[in-house]
Amino acid sequence: MNLKPQDVLFLLKLVAMGKQPWSFNELSVDLGMSSSEVHAASKRALAARLAIKDGNNIRPNIRNLEDFLLHGIQYVFIPERGELNRGMPTAHAVAPLDAWFVEDNDPPPVWPDPEGEVRGERFSPLYKSAPVAAKNDPKLYQLLALVDAIRGGRVREREMAKKEIKKRLQSYG
Repeated sequence: MNLKPQDVLFLLKLVAMGKQPWSFNELSVDLGMSSSEVHAASKRALAARLAIKDGNNIRPNIRNLEDFLLHGIQYVFIPERGELNRGMPTAHAVAPLDAWFVEDNDPPPVWPDPEGEVRGERFSPLYKSAPVAAKNDPKLYQLLALVDAIRGGRVREREMAKKEIKKRLQSYG
């Protein structure tokens, strides 16, 4: 069983929610995925040991998830970059990283979005529904942007993103 990008989106949503109860139907709406996709993502996350069963609940295995996000995701889910587009900023162009990096002449990375207000370089989201999910959940948006900085950022951006991800994962629950 191979891990898929939507599995990471599922796990990041669980981190953003903390330990509050959830259902597959609720998550499917929040993530823009079908219930069966969310259920399959949970199965793959459990098989990959990135999630654990906690009674009837599924929770992220924070230690393993942290290890994967810090050391593996950039080699597994490589972003595609492209032309200038309107979209939602991501990676170092979003809080909390945007405070650390001075704007240069390079366009910021953006997830393509026809309703986007920022013009920048196209940066493929982790999963196709990630921008929709991020619009409705600021915590998830920050986590996805930090993961994008690790996936496709320069060395300094990756290092700052790793520190921020660690902080958020350690405060889970």
